[in-house]
Amino acid sequence: MDHNHGQIKIGAMNTSETEIKDIIKAWIAISVAFAVVLSNSIFSSDIYSKFIIASLTVGAGFLLHEMGHKLVAQKYGCFAEFRSFDNMLLLAIAMSFFGLVFAAPGAVMISGKINKAKNGKISVAGPVMNLALALIFLALIFAQLPQLFKAIAFYGFVINSWLALFNMIPFWFFDGYKIIKWNKLVYGLVTAIALVFMAIQNFLPLPK
Repeated sequence: MDHNHGQIKIGAMNTSETEIKDIIKAWIAISVAFAVVLSNSIFSSDIYSKFIIASLTVGAGFLLHEMGHKLVAQKYGCFAEFRSFDNMLLLAIAMSFFGLVFAAPGAVMISGKINKAKNGKISVAGPVMNLALALIFLALIFAQLPQLFKAIAFYGFVINSWLALFNMIPFWFFDGYKIIKWNKLVYGLVTAIALVFMAIQNFLPLPK
């Protein structure tokens, strides 16, 4: 694996120009895909406001999800950097025109000695970040905020709940596969919370 020279240190976290570029590329592509789904068309008059909402809600969720993996992996002394899956980014945008988002923009590439337990803990950090963000957005829905902020809070809750649940799929490269191999109780708890959050959405007022 190319461990990329030109490392950049931000606080306790190591990163690189390559990682930063891949994160920005994935962030924009996923935000476009969600904006198209939220506005039902790329030609909709509200596509720009939906892109802003998507970039703040999906952007925050996607970034903190990946940084959760990265920080725990680095805590275990591993090399950990995000790399975008460019074909998946194009697929996400293409599928958004059919009302679907397949959110697999990339992954944190990890190298180093880790066992099943460490791998499970690295994996669960991502969905837990999404659930924590969803909880913050849920609290903001009931705060006295301007309408745009209420919309951001609503979609932030919906998207982060969905991202947490989506990543708990227990097969292939999804976090859920590594988590269930490590600890079925943790897997069940995180999945149950994500499902409850998804159910709560049905009782929330849609933003105007």
